[in-house]
Amino acid sequence: MKYRTLGRTGIEVSPYCLGAMMFGAMGNPDHDDSVRIIHKALDAGINFVDTADVYSGGESEEIVGKALKGRRDDVVLASKMHYPMGDDPNHRGNSRRWIIAAVENSLRRLQTDHLDLYQVHRPDPAVDVEETLSALSDLIHSGKVRAIGASSFPASEIVEAQWVAERRGLERFRTEQPPYSIVNRSVEREVLPVCQRYGMGTLVWSPLGQGLLTGRFRKGRQIDTHRSGGMPQHFSDERKLDVVEQLIPLADKAGLPMTHLAMAFAIAHPGVTSAIIGPRTMEQLDDLLAGADVTLDDEVLNRIDEIAPPGTDTGPNDVAYTPPAVSNVGLRRRPVAERSAA
Repeated sequence: MKYRTLGRTGIEVSPYCLGAMMFGAMGNPDHDDSVRIIHKALDAGINFVDTADVYSGGESEEIVGKALKGRRDDVVLASKMHYPMGDDPNHRGNSRRWIIAAVENSLRRLQTDHLDLYQVHRPDPAVDVEETLSALSDLIHSGKVRAIGASSFPASEIVEAQWVAERRGLERFRTEQPPYSIVNRSVEREVLPVCQRYGMGTLVWSPLGQGLLTGRFRKGRQIDTHRSGGMPQHFSDERKLDVVEQLIPLADKAGLPMTHLAMAFAIAHPGVTSAIIGPRTMEQLDDLLAGADVTLDDEVLNRIDEIAPPGTDTGPNDVAYTPPAVSNVGLRRRPVAERSAA
């Protein structure tokens, strides 16, 4: 496994990052099997593990903690907070109150005294970014966190956070975790260039397009999988399936499984540090590891650009962050009395 520097942190990480979302009730409830998967990934040279408190209600962190016993110092360990962890309205979001509590909970579940990377899982329009950065800065100064990052932030909010950090003398986001795959390339337009401009590392999620780029999903075929049951609209989107149908012969011509084509595409972008893999089974991990040495030539990448144009999403990313200005009707429509020009 080769290694890349995570932005300008000086931390060396593998181009594949092991995502732990599928460990626990959300995916693989067998703790021993999940630990074996983690160990095999580490043995293969993956030294970057990403989880979050919300994954299976903390169970994922507990599994990762078990797996890293005796190996913690060899792993770049990342976790995230933001999403609700219970019914209490203050057990969520990006406030100082919750950040300070959430990190202690994560450290306990992970059985460690520090995180190498602590990330804000999503933006929180209700909280000043200065409040969030101030709390995260204190965690760095206390030694509980080594670096901080964001996930799924729009380019404008990444820039705002960088400026606030500079003006207020706070620690700044060193990483961003955006969605990126052949079918969802919109981050190429602004997010990835902004991250490069500020020297931020990126660990992109869902390089397999939430499973669509495994090659298992075809037009006119009905397949029941662990993922498809929760997002039927994603796997029946004709625009995305049209792209898949064009990618399959391209992968065949290149002598590659679809998964290897998709992963090699994601890590080929100069703005991408690592791509997060999220295996639920050992077989899925074995398949992804088998493609670690795949290099796509310009001919294949040019053809992918023709099929899925750069900087565009083939269809909506069903699990991506949508800013309130788009999702909230009240922010898109003036009161009726103010809508006319005269």
